[in-house]
Amino acid sequence: MAVQLVVSHVYSLPLCVRLRYEDADPYVVPATFFVDCDEPVEWVLGRDLLADGLEGSAGHADVRIWSATGRGDQSIYIALGSSAGTAFLEVPVQDISSFLQDTQVLVLRGTESGLIDWDAELAHLLPRGWPPTIHAQK
Repeated sequence: MAVQLVVSHVYSLPLCVRLRYEDADPYVVPATFFVDCDEPVEWVLGRDLLADGLEGSAGHADVRIWSATGRGDQSIYIALGSSAGTAFLEVPVQDISSFLQDTQVLVLRGTESGLIDWDAELAHLLPRGWPPTIHAQK
């Protein structure tokens, strides 16, 4: 989708972003930004965060999303912060709304946890040999 990288109140640059959604990782939306460099830049956004941003203001710290549709604007704004600075993006509401509707076809919002293999996730997080075997003393 085409978005605008807001540089100032009067100047912005067109930017292309690709959003992906897979039911194997139902809580996240990887966003790939194609900029003037060798490699695209990828951020991982929460699907709920995007949806909440359509309704008002959502997020904090490194990722914030807010809607301006109540003021007649047809955009949402996404602020992505890093140690290098903050990028402000202007994104058409309709593009995000359509994308989120498509994700609902794959996984209804609120049912994501049913698709997670919790045993595999715990095995990934915990060190090998956990839990430790307890031997009874005689």
